[in-house]
Amino acid sequence: MGLKVWLDDALVEEADAKVSVFDHGLLYGDGVFEGIRVYKHKIFELDAHLDRLFESALAIRLTHPMSKVQLLEAIHQTVEANGIVDGYIRLVVTRGTGTLGLNPFVCKRGMVIIIASTIQLYPEELYEQGMKIISASTMRNHPMALPPQVKSLNYLNNILAKIEALDQGVMEAIMYNHQGNVAEATGDNVFVVKRGVIYTPPVSAGSLAGITRRVVIRLAQEEGLEVVERDLTRCDLYASEEFFLTGTAAEVIGIVEIDGRRIGEGRPGPITKLLRKRFFDYAQGPSG
Repeated sequence: MGLKVWLDDALVEEADAKVSVFDHGLLYGDGVFEGIRVYKHKIFELDAHLDRLFESALAIRLTHPMSKVQLLEAIHQTVEANGIVDGYIRLVVTRGTGTLGLNPFVCKRGMVIIIASTIQLYPEELYEQGMKIISASTMRNHPMALPPQVKSLNYLNNILAKIEALDQGVMEAIMYNHQGNVAEATGDNVFVVKRGVIYTPPVSAGSLAGITRRVVIRLAQEEGLEVVERDLTRCDLYASEEFFLTGTAAEVIGIVEIDGRRIGEGRPGPITKLLRKRFFDYAQGPSG
C-alpha cells in the first residue's frame, strides 16, 4: 500500500496526491514549508515548527488556509494513517492555483500538503566517524533579498551549493554570505568549538533560525557550556577544535574535515558527542 497524503483538506492516496500545474508553489517556488521529526510516536517540537510556519507565511503575505488547530489535527491524522512511529513529516503550504504571472493575489486559496514518511539523511557510520565537507562557492542569498527566517519553497540557492558538494564526493557544503562570513550549510546550521566555547553564526549572517539549533543551544547551556552567537569566518572553521551541524533530519553530526583540512583529532569531539547524546535522549527519551 502507498502512502496517504494530506492534500488541501483531506487524506488521499499517494497516486492521487497531485497539484495543479498552475499552482504558484510549482511555478514560482511561492510557498513555505517545515520538516518535522517523529520519535516514538511523538511529533518533535511541533508547536515551534507551526509557529515558524505561520511566521514565514505572514512574512511573505501568504494567507494560511487552515488554522493552527485544524493543521494540528491534519498532521496527527496523516501520521496515524501512515503508521509512523519514527519518521519525518514534510508540511508544505503553497500560494495555491493562480495564473501565468507573478501576481500572488490571483491565487484565491493556499494549498496544504502533508507527507508523513521515513527519512535518513546521512548513513549511520558518518555519525560515528564524522563527516567530510567542503566550502561552496555559491554565495548565500543576501539577507535583505530574502529574510533567512523565512523557510520558503525557493531552495535553488541551497541546491546549487549541494551540487558542488556532491560533485566533490561529499554530502554537505558550507555557504558563506556576501561579507565572507559563515551563513549555514545547505540544509543545516553550523557550530564550532574553540577552547571549550561553542560558537554559531547569528540569523543575520544568513542562517535559518533552526528548531534543532535552538534545542541544542539550550541543551548545551544546561550542561554549563557557553554558547556565543557571532560572525564566523572560514578561518574560524579551519582552526576549530570541534565542528558540528544540526538540523531536523541531520540531528547532530560531527564534521571532521573541511576543504581537505582535518578538524581537531579527525573524529567527532567530546562536546559533539555529548550534545548528540543529550539531543537523542531529549528527542527519544533515555535508552535503558
